[in-house]
Amino acid sequence: MSITGALTRDQIAQRIAQELRDGYYVNLGIGIPTLVANYIPQDIEVLFQSENGLLGMGPFPTEAEVDADLINAGKQTVTAVTGACYFSSADSFAMIRGGHVDLTVLGAFEVDEAGSMASWMIPGKLVKGMGGAMDLVAGADNIIVAMAHANKAGESKILKRCTLPLTGVHCVKKVVTDLAVLELIDGRFHLLERAPGVSVDEIQRLTEADLVIPDSVPEMVL
Repeated sequence: MSITGALTRDQIAQRIAQELRDGYYVNLGIGIPTLVANYIPQDIEVLFQSENGLLGMGPFPTEAEVDADLINAGKQTVTAVTGACYFSSADSFAMIRGGHVDLTVLGAFEVDEAGSMASWMIPGKLVKGMGGAMDLVAGADNIIVAMAHANKAGESKILKRCTLPLTGVHCVKKVVTDLAVLELIDGRFHLLERAPGVSVDEIQRLTEADLVIPDSVPEMVL
């Protein structure tokens, strides 16, 4: 099911990039989150950290910039900014588990109103596995999820309770979907923004969880 006005993957990443703050250390999960590195606001400086041992990850390379040995945690080729540093994955996970990452952006299959998320396993299907997500959700205080609001059958992925094996519990702070920006406050999803051209009724129809809707919901500015 498609909705006119729904955001593309790049637009979801562009909206999430607005959550970055000057001086942040940020970890980007695989999928949509990796695109956030392409939309850093010009007036701030952030450093992207990767589980495989890179601090200072830049945007995706042009064809002329590709270095096959320089990759992110999803094995995609990346660039490194001036001043970037390299270290072992053990040191990288020590940074994550020690709470030194200011913001983590992850993809998910489901998120529920308890702030729990499922991102690593769909029974009967082949997926890439856990990766560093379980450490990231345990070690970060600020977690934003990037995802589609509903699956291809039109079933909500914003749930009262996740149905798939969990990655973490009570960890998600905000969700940016192709339809909306949602914030979790006291066990309820609050609708902060809607995608341009998408109505509140359409968002509500595709949200299984209880949704707190203010009198006026502004459109996202991209």
